[in-house]
Amino acid sequence: MSGSTAVAEVSFGALIRYWRRVRAMSQLDLASAAMTTPRHMSFLETGRSAPSRKMVLRLAGALDVPLRDRNGLLVAAGFAPLFPHRGLDDPALDRVTAAIGLMLDRHDPLPAVVLDRGWGLVDANRGAAHLFGALLAPEPIPDEVNVLRLFLEPGPVRDGIANWEQVAPTLLERARREAVGGVPDLATAELVQELRARPEVQAVVTAPDTIAPLIPIVDVHFRLGAEHLRFFSMVSSIGTPVDVTAQELRVESFFPSDAATGDRWTALIGS
Repeated sequence: MSGSTAVAEVSFGALIRYWRRVRAMSQLDLASAAMTTPRHMSFLETGRSAPSRKMVLRLAGALDVPLRDRNGLLVAAGFAPLFPHRGLDDPALDRVTAAIGLMLDRHDPLPAVVLDRGWGLVDANRGAAHLFGALLAPEPIPDEVNVLRLFLEPGPVRDGIANWEQVAPTLLERARREAVGGVPDLATAELVQELRARPEVQAVVTAPDTIAPLIPIVDVHFRLGAEHLRFFSMVSSIGTPVDVTAQELRVESFFPSDAATGDRWTALIGS
């Protein structure tokens, strides 16, 4: 029911019930958090009462519903969407794009990329362009890149990951954990299911000794010709967004896992 589903065709009560179950909250818990009564909460879920716009937003806030889905709740309740969904070239997002651009520039020559909610590549700094350009060579970097597909589907990038058996289950777990609001949208959930169903991915995910790490730092070992580079990445997101697009962006910055990798990378990129 999240993201790109046709939320307007689902009742408000069903959507609230869905998010309440996602958050493991009882009607009593949600009523208390949203400053209403359990009886009114029950009436809202069964459709016996219609929520006010203010109540929709209070419930959405109590449930920590992503902005895209808050719009869906408003529409289901008969109200207009509140949170804009702008393109990155919209002047209203100038400060966001400027800040992200500064993050990419300051991290260079180390790789850093900007991803959307479905792991689509939105932007990359010079270091990331060099890394992925070298992995994909002699082919150019495609105009549209999905990083999850790039890492998990057969191809030169996957072939260039020396510890792919450890990286694959970790990326699939990250796709769930790092989803906006902790719930993947329908398109991303279908992508994860498709990739997980690949025989070679299924084999490593279901291996008896496979345990997705509980820490957010995982080494990725890249092979670039004769070079063996060990990186780990950290993810940043917009802290208090009021725009759907801004909330769904994240910046992934790569760091050398050891001094040898840092030295070799500096020599390779020439700065």
